[in-house]
Amino acid sequence: MPISLTINGQVRVVDAPEETPLLWVLRDEIGLTGTKYGCGVAACGACTVHIDGEAVRSCQVALADVWGPVTTIEGLGQPEAPHPLQVAWLRHQVAQCGYCQPGQIMQAAALLAQTPNPTDEEIDLAMSGNVCRCGTYGRIRAAIHDAAAAMQEG
Repeated sequence: MPISLTINGQVRVVDAPEETPLLWVLRDEIGLTGTKYGCGVAACGACTVHIDGEAVRSCQVALADVWGPVTTIEGLGQPEAPHPLQVAWLRHQVAQCGYCQPGQIMQAAALLAQTPNPTDEEIDLAMSGNVCRCGTYGRIRAAIHDAAAAMQEG
């Protein structure tokens, strides 16, 4: 039976088994490949998206269990109006290989939505479930602080 989802502000109808992980619906059914497959067990954070504003691991959310609007990295900002995190990520040259970065940015966006001016400790705690194999954690923290300041300035 087809399931209707709101993804990045657009209603999408998906005809996939209810137990299909949201990650595969996003990538294979809809073609939004910014959300990455990392580990498949919610341990790395590469597949992080927002459901109703909450950062979740899309590899572990079944299609039938999606409880609200979904935002992926493609829906976070637009080329003409990037999200402050995307601007800060570039400014601080966070990405090396880049594979984990969509999940990192989505996790950071959820943090800033809840904690507009986080401390280093709050950032480290919120981001602890997102693995960067290149080890750019210092740059990630600096970019989050930078984006928080930009968002407070308006």
